[in-house]
Amino acid sequence: MKAFAETLISWYEEHKRDLPWRGESDPYKIWVSEIILQQTRVQQGWDYYLRFIDNFPNIKTLSEADEERVLKVWQGLGYYSRARNMHAAAREIMAEHNGNFPDTYDKILSLKGIGKYTAAAIASIAFKLPYPAVDGNVIRIVSRIFGICEDVTQQTVVKRITEICEKVIDPKQPGVFNQAAMDFGAMQCVPRNPNCDECPFQSNCYAYNNNLVDILPIKKKKSELKHRYFHYTIYISDNQTIIEKRTKSDIWRNMYQFPLKETQSDHFPDKPAFTTMETLSHQIIHAAFYVKSVKKIPKTSDNQFVILFNDIENYPIPKIMTEFLRYFNEL
Repeated sequence: MKAFAETLISWYEEHKRDLPWRGESDPYKIWVSEIILQQTRVQQGWDYYLRFIDNFPNIKTLSEADEERVLKVWQGLGYYSRARNMHAAAREIMAEHNGNFPDTYDKILSLKGIGKYTAAAIASIAFKLPYPAVDGNVIRIVSRIFGICEDVTQQTVVKRITEICEKVIDPKQPGVFNQAAMDFGAMQCVPRNPNCDECPFQSNCYAYNNNLVDILPIKKKKSELKHRYFHYTIYISDNQTIIEKRTKSDIWRNMYQFPLKETQSDHFPDKPAFTTMETLSHQIIHAAFYVKSVKKIPKTSDNQFVILFNDIENYPIPKIMTEFLRYFNEL
């Protein structure tokens, strides 16, 4: 078991990626990087990390910002609950921990929006606590090398993989071990066509020696994505328009949009000026935009208000709104 950590860290010292948060010991910045990298590739997350830290360099500045500004800085990354949860957690740290990031695994795990993987990553990298950070990359590595031939979407199987990681983690440098595993899964033991010929674990890898590299890890099929149909109406009068705030517990909560009507089918009541589609984790959004030039802006409802059309860029808006505005401004 000790040889596993030594081999992994040796590979890491030679191949590790040069990332803006690599070598960071500030738990706040480690936290930001880990949250951004959830559901986001490193290449995309890089610039967002730098921008987020530039706007909110510490817990205090994040806690003091209003949510709208946090969402605006986050705009384009998607999965906006990540930003809302970080904002709430920052305020929790200021109120309950005197502004100091908690330094135990359980306290870190208790923060809003932080799960077992993120808590382990922060605890190990910032505080050198021996908790393995088990994500999809690590599940794939362990499944292949140790021969886990069961459905890895089952919590009992994840628990077994975590127990293996707890045995092989380097207790003296757990943060280095976890970062090595992250990079090894992202660069070497990749999902498809891994370079097994240059893998340091080749001789001991169960999957390689049993011709199961393309089979492991085993995952049950995902459920079919739900399709939703959004119809936006853009009223324009003397460069004014209506926007509304999404207040319900749904996607893009507390972000802004043009007046929306959702239907159950893809039928367009009128010919849209622009259509687009966005695939989220559990659903596909089909969006249609209808531009209406009117003499007078219609009466607004409680969550709607009138702004100058050009001012909409100052509000946090979903990606599909940005795509429409790009199209509209090019007309």
